[in-house]
Amino acid sequence: MTDNPQTKFDSPWKDVLERYFEDFMLFFFPQAHGRIDWTKKHEFLDKELLSVVGDAEIGTRFADKLVKIYRISGQENWILIHVEIQSQEESNFASRMYTYNYRIYDKYQKFVVSLAVLGDENPSWRPSQFNSQLFGCRVNFRFPVIKLLDYEQRLSELEQSRNPFATVVMAHLQAKATASSRVNRKQQKLILVKRLYDLGFERDSIIILFKFIDWMMTLPSDLAWEFWQEYSSFEESRRMQYVTSVERIGIEKGVRQGLLEAIELGLELKFGVDTLSLMSEISQIDDIEQLRAIKEGIKTVISIEELQQIYQPNLS
Repeated sequence: MTDNPQTKFDSPWKDVLERYFEDFMLFFFPQAHGRIDWTKKHEFLDKELLSVVGDAEIGTRFADKLVKIYRISGQENWILIHVEIQSQEESNFASRMYTYNYRIYDKYQKFVVSLAVLGDENPSWRPSQFNSQLFGCRVNFRFPVIKLLDYEQRLSELEQSRNPFATVVMAHLQAKATASSRVNRKQQKLILVKRLYDLGFERDSIIILFKFIDWMMTLPSDLAWEFWQEYSSFEESRRMQYVTSVERIGIEKGVRQGLLEAIELGLELKFGVDTLSLMSEISQIDDIEQLRAIKEGIKTVISIEELQQIYQPNLS
């Protein structure tokens, strides 16, 4: 295990946030975007955020970021934006957002804007405020929330947008929509990847977004092989070779390594540090879908033996 457990759980959300933060703000929070001075370079404060929230529970979010930005008005030299990309429901989410907000403020004595993007599957879960009142003392903390599920009603808008986060949202929604049909997932994955070329993204952008799509829309080994064959034929027809065979292997290894690290962290949090032999078994698995099933299974199983049934169903 590394000294920084949070970085082990970071998903490709982290990469797209860092590469396209201005596009992120424009896509999800346009009013705030319009009040930021983008001529001045923004700064990501990853180590500083970890020092503030490093003792918090992890495993329910895709990524979080603390960003130093400058306002157009000049009323204050700089302020901070805390972004939380939440992957599933969490009962104390609003309380945690408030805690992070005041901890960050206490550290920097600067105004802190808290923003949340919710990627869970419950349409009614929309935490956006934390309230507390006793003996005349009151706290009323509110923060903007974006629900990715809401974009299911805005697919045509997503398809027409050149903003990289339109692709991010589409990959997220398609991953959920095709959960029960991997054949359909393969086709939708190809459509999303081809769209990157049709929109004229540059090579580096295609690789970053390709990595995100590949992470969100994993396939069993046989369909993954078919996908890469069809994708290679597509690139040849366009006389382009953006994602080379070396990069393909790197992407696949990155997805697998990310899953293994998330599994290792999940095992440690749930069952303690004495899981070395179990990780030795799991690390022999190459199938991405099976590794993802193990990662998801950690959330609900109550014993190591029950978890083993996921990848060793005939284990007595």
